[in-house]
Amino acid sequence: MELNAYIEALRVQLATAAAAAGDEAMELAERLTGPLDAAARLILQDALSDAAQEITRELAPGSVELRLRGRELIFVVTPAPTFDAADEQPGGDLEVAAGRGSESPGEGTTSRITFRPPDFLKARIEDAAEREGLSVNAFLVRTLTSALDPGRTPSSRTDRTGATRVDGWFR
Repeated sequence: MELNAYIEALRVQLATAAAAAGDEAMELAERLTGPLDAAARLILQDALSDAAQEITRELAPGSVELRLRGRELIFVVTPAPTFDAADEQPGGDLEVAAGRGSESPGEGTTSRITFRPPDFLKARIEDAAEREGLSVNAFLVRTLTSALDPGRTPSSRTDRTGATRVDGWFR
């Protein structure tokens, strides 16, 4: 993503506002445009990085990364695996992303497993899925994929030894 057009639009707006205030303001605006370029680029990069993180939270296990190449920003999108709504069955069946031989989500086939959580846990899972705006199936697939691939999840962290650590429990 090229930021030059946005920076130039900011310069034009600054010049237009300064022109209305007179010659001194125009001179000041001209002196500010150099330092303003770097600051505006940094602020735009921060905003786009925050947006990419928000989108990643919604796409998990998919992700959006923002990379800097020279002065150009590049978005790298890794889509989440897709599931057919018809595949989701009531009664605890769960479609699992990525077949046994697959190395990454979205490759391979889906598999069906039966998941029978205790009633108290089932209610919590349903509440969490509803808060996320997802079906129970999609919520479980996203949560399990994130837990099994902690390097791609924002909730993972690195401890003092450099190892990635994920907290949680299973019964």
